[in-house]
Order: sequence, then structure tokens, then C-alpha cells
Amino acid sequence: MTANLNGIRSAASKGFFPWFLTQEIDVLCVQETKAQQHQLSEQILAVPGYVSLFEDAEKRGYSGVALYARIAPDRVHRGIGLADLDAEGRYLQADWGNLSIASFYAPSGTSGAERQAQKERYMERLTTMFGEMLADQRQYILCGDMNIAHTTRDIKNWRSNQNTPGFLPHERAWLDHVFDDIGICDAFRAVDQRDEQYTWWSMRANARANNVGWRIDYHFVTPNLRASVREAIITPQPFFSDHAPLIITYDLDLPTHQPHYPPLGLTS
Repeated sequence: MTANLNGIRSAASKGFFPWFLTQEIDVLCVQETKAQQHQLSEQILAVPGYVSLFEDAEKRGYSGVALYARIAPDRVHRGIGLADLDAEGRYLQADWGNLSIASFYAPSGTSGAERQAQKERYMERLTTMFGEMLADQRQYILCGDMNIAHTTRDIKNWRSNQNTPGFLPHERAWLDHVFDDIGICDAFRAVDQRDEQYTWWSMRANARANNVGWRIDYHFVTPNLRASVREAIITPQPFFSDHAPLIITYDLDLPTHQPHYPPLGLTS
């Protein structure tokens, strides 16, 4: 499961964790924790049956990612090697044997040209990392909020948003390159080709009730896992955040006690 909670403490107060425990999830990737670990309650830190990992932003109440897993990983990597963006807590990767799962959160770019430039640096770094991931032949699942809707069927009001960050032509072309040229798989689209399947809705104008949304949350998987994707579910209810959790079922087990592999230039 990947879930942008737009504040992990807020989502917890709305019952996210009791609901999560009913879903039988092996790994949960969270974005926008908007808290530092020392600010979190035991309900958030010690979810029964799970190991919890956090990568906080240095700035309080901002960004941050987390990962919960039933099995403790062999190794953890933090950040993507860009100091300013790593200070915002935007990448956390856990390794189990030959399998790596990461929680990531791309900048939105909506607050101005400077933030859009940072988003594009994040995209460029991911491009390099995807190439490295394919070269080392490990299995990777990157779960998170990319803040880009890929095609016109991934956003309701596409005509009026063609000049909006998150649906800019060059952002969409970058996803084309990731999927078509590099070979990374959009796990949701591997099993669900329906239109109007969204993971984020504006808080304005009853957008969620009217399903006026964007699909901007992803599972990016290496091609050696494409055949393992079994089912994709977006869960817009209950309401915990302006995003909906995205659950992908894979025909996989979390391995344990396997050999370690060198990191992809990530901070650890």
C-alpha cells in the first residue's frame, strides 16, 4: 500500500491505523508524514506486527516519508543524493534480499518556478536511478506520490490543466520515457486499464464526491516484477486524506537472510 496521508498524525486521528490493520498489508509506504519521529504517538510508532521506519524533513510539519513492514529489512537507504531534497525527507528504501521497496515523495512544483525546478531535478535523479536499478537486476518497487498525472485518462479536467504543474507536457513526456524507453512498469496500469481511476482530489468544489481527480500516486516496478502484479485497488473511502491509498497485490514473498548488495549511490 502507498498512501499520502497529508499529515500522519491527522490521518491517525481519523482512524487510519485501525483501518490499515484490517487490510492485511505486508508493506505500507507513507508520504507527507508532516512530523518528526519524536512528535509521534505510540499508535503511529508501534503499529502491532510491523517494523516502522521514518525519513523526516528537517523542517517541522513538512514533507517526510515512512515505511511499515511485517518483516524487518536487511538494510535501509535514505535519500537520493541531492542534499537539499534529501533534507525534505523524500526517499526511504528498504531491502530484503534481492527485493527493494521504497517510499518516495516528489515535489509538487505548484508553488512556483523554483519548486518546479527542484521537482525536475528530482525527476532527473530518478531517471538515473531507474537505469541503475535495471542494470543491477534486483527487484524494485517504488511507491509514492509523483505529483504527475500521466495521460488524459488519469485526470478528469485535462483540457484546463495542460499548463498546470503535474500535467505539463514535458512532465508527461518524462513518464512516457520512464515507461516506454527505460522500461519501468506502472503497476496499476499493468492490471487496470479503466478511465477515471484517481488517487487525489482537490478539497474544493466537492471534487471527491464528483470524482474530479488526478491519478498521481504510483507503484513504479522494474520489468522483472511486471508478471508478479496481480491486482490494484484504490480505496477512496474511508476518508483519511486528500489522497486515497493505492494497494497493489504482488505474487511475492519478503525474503529474509539473503546476501547483501551494494547500494545505488544512495545515502545509508
